[in-house]
Amino acid sequence: MATQYSTIQPQVVEATRLPGICFKLSSLTAVIGVSFGVYMGVGGDHTLGPVHVHLNLVGWVSLFLFGLFYKFYPDAIGGAAVVQVAMVAIGYVVMLSGLAGLLLTASAAFMPLAVVGSLLVWLGFVLFFVIVAKTA
Repeated sequence: MATQYSTIQPQVVEATRLPGICFKLSSLTAVIGVSFGVYMGVGGDHTLGPVHVHLNLVGWVSLFLFGLFYKFYPDAIGGAAVVQVAMVAIGYVVMLSGLAGLLLTASAAFMPLAVVGSLLVWLGFVLFFVIVAKTA
């Protein structure tokens, strides 16, 4: 007597949701990045300028462009796309934490965060290239 087993499939973000997630994360990082820039300008201390720049470029611009791509190419959305966006979003938070720690303290203890975060962001961009190459 054969027994049927049900398989549990990992839930993939619906095609209509991933672009919106990218746009929301992008908008949030834009607010944080611009607020950070205003704070530095008013305070006159630009020590964390590189963090501000990465907030705006990796956070705001890149996530927004990912959202546009996934909006116009919904067939590209699947498990790899979700992993790609997550890698970049998580990687940039880890990278910026390490970079801020390095700039504020000059302590090498923050270097692993900066390196691991940077590698996650890089891998996310490599994965995005693969997704684009297969889709567009």
